[in-house]
Amino acid sequence: MTEKGLVLVVEDERPIADLIRLYLQRDGYGVQVESDGAAGLAAARRLRPTACVLDIALPSMDGTEICRRLRAEEIWVPIIFLTARDDEVDRIVGLELGADDYLTKPFSPRELVARLKAVLRRSGGTPEPDRSRAVGPVRLDPARREVTVDGIAVHLTSTEFDLLAHLMSRPGRVYTRDELLSTVWGYAAHGGTRTVDVHVAQVRAKLGEGAHIVRTVRGVGYTADA
Repeated sequence: MTEKGLVLVVEDERPIADLIRLYLQRDGYGVQVESDGAAGLAAARRLRPTACVLDIALPSMDGTEICRRLRAEEIWVPIIFLTARDDEVDRIVGLELGADDYLTKPFSPRELVARLKAVLRRSGGTPEPDRSRAVGPVRLDPARREVTVDGIAVHLTSTEFDLLAHLMSRPGRVYTRDELLSTVWGYAAHGGTRTVDVHVAQVRAKLGEGAHIVRTVRGVGYTADA
């Protein structure tokens, strides 16, 4: 039995897959490797892993399509994308589909492990001891990791949940993009603050009638305020 759960790695470049497997196993994770998209999707459905590491360019089905299908089926396993294309559009599309993070090749396997740990802390970390909080029609329960708008459940990824929770922890307090990237994602601005903007847009889209509580403060960042 593995110490930290199973990570599904879908990567068709064997040397990269083997390196990822080595570093994840060293850190106590079990690893299942698939080399094409269709097999990766089937494995994600069958195994319900702790997290998925998906290459974007895969045979038979790319990583973004795997992510899209999993989210459509309300499978909210944390997902990290790997991409060889240093192109902002590709990264943004991936995040809009519901991924939690991304790394551009070539990358440090140690950084991948660190990013994975940060994503897993957000998705299943220790519940916050405080009570449910509400801003306008939006209610958030940190212990249950549940969000509702006018009593209707809203499904957020782990990253989206933690972003909203952080904004709602101090209503009216304005957070800069760099602050949010550091606190919610757990790394510095070299990851690009555009990541924050994309996730804010996704949170707003999912909140529907409650979207107005997340406000942009031009030139500064974001706040949650009724």
